[in-house]
Amino acid sequence: MRLIASLACLLVCACASAPSIEPSRLPAGEWALDPAHASATWRVRHLGLSWYTARFDRLDARLSFDPANPGASELTAVIEAASVSTGDPDFDETLRSAAWFDASRHPQILFRSTRIEVTGETTGRVHGELTLKGVTRPAVLETEFYGGVFNLLEGRRAMGFGADLVIDRSDFGVGRLPPGFIGDEVRVRIEAEFLRTTPE
Repeated sequence: MRLIASLACLLVCACASAPSIEPSRLPAGEWALDPAHASATWRVRHLGLSWYTARFDRLDARLSFDPANPGASELTAVIEAASVSTGDPDFDETLRSAAWFDASRHPQILFRSTRIEVTGETTGRVHGELTLKGVTRPAVLETEFYGGVFNLLEGRRAMGFGADLVIDRSDFGVGRLPPGFIGDEVRVRIEAEFLRTTPE
């Protein structure tokens, strides 16, 4: 039993060292999303009584990171609209339909940064354009930088972020229901780990 506990401890320690909060200590270059350690959940009010919560299961992102000038970094993120997941397969099919995400005609939800505003030691505001259901509008990711480590299992650097995005679904023509049935405001929460594309 003691041997198993020791091996488990070594495995945990091998995954990552203590996070380095300072972005300037991380290497510049291209970083790719680690999909095994990323999530995108969204919430919308239902009848004014609760926040209905669901997620997307397939997402990808690329980050061009400049530690000397974080504001000059660039982010592109893609969500597969058909990967919407509510826990109810029948409702998932409804959300993939033309009245909602129209996933067959617009398979990808795309965010591209236009500028990054550093707002604090570990916070930033990523300004960009969100394309959803064929409509492109300005959008802002309120972002927190969690830090970076060297992930020994991957053999490369890793860093993590959390971000919040608030949009009005009616701006993108998503959902056709009587007024008051569901809210217009949609809150998206993203948790993401990135791996440097070049192993060290």
